[in-house]
Amino acid sequence: MGWKAALSLPFARWAMRRLRKNVGRPTEAQAGVLEALLRGGANTAFGRDHGLKPGLTASEFAEHVPVRDYEGLKPYVDRAVKGEEDVLWPGRPLYFCKTSGTTSGAKYIPLTKDSMPNHIGSARNALLGHIAGTGDASFVDGKIIFLQGSPELAKTPGGVHLGRLSGIVAHHVPSYLQANRLPSWETNCIDDWETKVDAVVRETCTEDLRLVSGIPSWVQMYFERLLEHTGKATVREVFPNLSLFVHGGVAFGPYAERFRQLLGFDIARVELYPASEGFLAYQDAPGVEGMLLNVNDGIYFEFIPADRYFDEKPPRLTVGEVEVGVQYAVVLSTNAGLWGYDIGDTVKFVSLDPPRVVVTGRIKHFTSAFGEHVIAEEVEGAAQEAMAAHGGVITEFHVAPQVTPDEGLPYHEWVVAFETPPTDFVAFSATLDKALQTRNPYYKDLIQGAVLRPAVVTPVPAHRFTEAMRKRGKLGGQNKIPRLANDRDMADLLLGASQEPQSVAT
Repeated sequence: MGWKAALSLPFARWAMRRLRKNVGRPTEAQAGVLEALLRGGANTAFGRDHGLKPGLTASEFAEHVPVRDYEGLKPYVDRAVKGEEDVLWPGRPLYFCKTSGTTSGAKYIPLTKDSMPNHIGSARNALLGHIAGTGDASFVDGKIIFLQGSPELAKTPGGVHLGRLSGIVAHHVPSYLQANRLPSWETNCIDDWETKVDAVVRETCTEDLRLVSGIPSWVQMYFERLLEHTGKATVREVFPNLSLFVHGGVAFGPYAERFRQLLGFDIARVELYPASEGFLAYQDAPGVEGMLLNVNDGIYFEFIPADRYFDEKPPRLTVGEVEVGVQYAVVLSTNAGLWGYDIGDTVKFVSLDPPRVVVTGRIKHFTSAFGEHVIAEEVEGAAQEAMAAHGGVITEFHVAPQVTPDEGLPYHEWVVAFETPPTDFVAFSATLDKALQTRNPYYKDLIQGAVLRPAVVTPVPAHRFTEAMRKRGKLGGQNKIPRLANDRDMADLLLGASQEPQSVAT
């Protein structure tokens, strides 16, 4: 064991004892966060417009501050982008994080001096939780890869630095990890994702890699290119000391079997829930279900029951009012200057003491052309069940409705890239559909009532997903391949690029 690892273990155990003590009273912690936010926001333009002042209760805050998405908050953000001070939070932001996906194009999410420790400290705490729980800190003695966006920063018209979240965070990696980081600055600055991955492969294939971090789909691409480049059968042959995968963004379950094939072993994992709007949660110990909610770190959480989300005035619950197993849309107010901000994610609590969540999907990313409201958690679970029953390894998949088929009843179409096809394709498709019916009673009713016919599985080559994401302008980095859609835009991209798609109906 190297000296870094030797020093890391006792520090990790001390830090996690302190952390768990601090989150032991989540309701009180959240009340303290809300009060701090009210003090910080009271003298801003937003605060004056909405009557923010210290002492507001949770219910009073909900009356003063409506739930908004980015479009609703954009008039204030635009003022801050132009350089105006004290708009959403005192002073000017340190950075704006540029993301995509809204109706008006790019989003500019503020990051402030007060909010940056949330992003940096949460990632650190997740690693400390792994070290404290396993007693293994060996990864700090070797090399570490963060597959991320470019760290090059531009500036807004108001003179604030602007970049992608992962690129901004790259400027704040702790000094004790800087010497271990891969790839080089020059490689990280390559814009084209596939060119960048190939450069990362060439630069890292002879290094002593211990930890890799990134969104599963893009780490998978890195591993596949690595094996092509080296001619090795598994990643373990290239990196015998690789021991930890840190990931977030999408559920890992559908990728598990493919990672097992690529790696040649079951790697230890740490799951994170980072977003441009804040680092919401992280896995704080090995083997626990869910991720610890960041209740005392500058983020005030509200939760809207997903089945009430589209009500005219849906309830906004605090962390002390939620229940285990219920789907909630997540609303944030933060010391970056976001207020009543709907981030679009859905979660469910798997524990209340301490509060731990799993991410179940996107409130607006679902398949519900027929009223079934199928969510990501349900299709991911169905895919895993079908693979367990019939073999096969799924690389990627996307589910979309086919409302007007050429013949027969409408159906859900699963566009699937298989690394290894199942032993019995028809049986696989039948299990997939039955598993989804088990998870979603509305879908089951539609099948049994002959409103829908069972799912159609359409295999396509894996590279069609890469091509589709490129056409959408969302290849690599922090972009996620959508599991579900309520339209056929992504499905048509995938199928339009395919040479000879073959469909198998159950």
